[in-house]
Parts: sequence; structure tokens; C-alpha cells
Amino acid sequence: MDDAGVVAFRDDAALVQTIDVFPPVVDDPYWFGRIAAANALSDVYAMGARPLTAVNFVAYPLDTLGGEPLQAILNGAFDALKDADCAMAGGHSIADTEVKFGLAVTGVVHPDRIVKNSGARAGDQLVLSKPLGLGCLTTALKQGKADEAAIEAGHQIMGRLNRSAAEAMLRHGAHAATDITGFGLSGHTFEMAEGAGLSAVIHAEALPLLPEALPYVRDTFTCGGSKRNQVFAEKHIEIADSVSEPARIALFDVQTSGGLLIAVPAARTEELVADLRAHGDTQACRVGEMVSSGPRLKIL
Repeated sequence: MDDAGVVAFRDDAALVQTIDVFPPVVDDPYWFGRIAAANALSDVYAMGARPLTAVNFVAYPLDTLGGEPLQAILNGAFDALKDADCAMAGGHSIADTEVKFGLAVTGVVHPDRIVKNSGARAGDQLVLSKPLGLGCLTTALKQGKADEAAIEAGHQIMGRLNRSAAEAMLRHGAHAATDITGFGLSGHTFEMAEGAGLSAVIHAEALPLLPEALPYVRDTFTCGGSKRNQVFAEKHIEIADSVSEPARIALFDVQTSGGLLIAVPAARTEELVADLRAHGDTQACRVGEMVSSGPRLKIL
């Protein structure tokens, strides 16, 4: 259940490969391209790897939309890749009635330094680098109910690379990591615990919410994916009655280009959080821990 495929081609090097393609989550074509690229790169960063190259895929109705929005999408992706020191090595396009865009990314990592999502150890603390609530925000945007400040905040968070977060987790000896995307924090934490054969505990009051997204979380702007995450959770996850409704929504909320969830030795937790915040992930915080026994995921 790792975030990307890894193929060793030398004793000291392995390729890390992933692909992500989806329809627009924001209206602005430049930001859509940048967010799509940041999202695709995250799977490489989550494994402690360095992106090398990317090829893009676009489905696009050129006859009806014209070339200008397409150029903006590509410009957004190119700028994200430039920030990642990752080369855009080409792409492929097809005519379609609905816009879709994404990237296949190839990275490189030493085989002995891969950060899997199954490597957590009992006693590890769980640190989240980006705030939650992005799914509720983008759902409100699609319904025409998100204000400009919220939209801009969403652009900045989703368009932000997880590069500095990945570099920080490596500096502080992370045992495991995953990026928070379609399965929400609850689903991806469950996968991390399942892979390690441990129990994860999440503290609902510690969950960081994007301030601009909070009104849409409170007003339950949830999408179909978030509802499916909640259905899964009801069968596999133990949630305390005291957990508030906004916290429950945030737990299941589908994220696009969300942050990294990092399992780090307890002694390095404060250093990691401080490092993340110093490098731009200003809402990074500890959200839970790994323990040796109990339900696979418990929300307190």
C-alpha cells in the first residue's frame, strides 16, 4: 500500500514511480496545473525520494475552450516542477469533453533509505505537515459558495510542494510517512497502522484545520469521496463519542495535495515540528502516536 512503485536498478539507486490524473479542483487553470503537479510529486516525496522527471497527461476540449487555459495549466505544472528541480520531459494529450490533467513522475532514492508507509514503530509520534479541510473548501468552490480569501488560501496550501516536509522528515529520522489525499487522514493513518501491524491513536482536538476552510467544514460541505471514507471508518475505526462533528468531518475529508503524515521517534518530535514550521508548514503539529495494541485506528 505504498504511495509509489520502487524498482532498484543498482545496489545504490532505485527508481520511484507514480502517476496522478484528475479533473479540476479549482477554477483557475494556472493553479489547477500547479496543484496537480504538487499532488503527483507528493507520492515521491512521501517515500523520501527526489523527483527527477515528469511527463504530463491532458484531456482537453480544445475546440470549445481554446488554447489559453491549456497553456495556463501547463505553466502552473511547469512552475511546480521548477520548484522541485524536476524536469518536464514531455507529455501526451487527447481530445475530451471534460478537462483532466496530471503527471507521471519518476524519482530516485537509495534502496536503504526508502521511507515506507509501513515502517512505523510503537512509540512513534505522528506529525502532520499541512492543515485539513481542503475537500470541504473545494466542494464549496464547486457550488459557488467559497469566498475569495478561502479560494486563495486553498491555492497556496494545495499548490505548496511537500519538498521541505520530506527533507525535514529525513533530517529527523522518520520511520514511516504517507501523503494525505483521497482517503483522508483517517484512511491513510489506518493504512500506516495496518502496514506496521500497530494501532494508531489520533487526538481530534489536535487536528489542524485551514482557518479559511473552517466555515465549510462546519457547514458540512462534504463530497462523495469523504462520505465513502466515513462509511469505511464506521466498520474499521473506533471513534470516541466526545469527538466533535467538525473533527469527524476533517478526519474523513478528501484532500488534494495534502500534507505528509510522518511517524517519527518521540525524542525527535518537537524538533521535527519546529523544522517544518521554520520551512513554511506553519500549521504542522503532532496529531497522535503509534501504540503496540488496540484497534487499528482509534480517534480520541
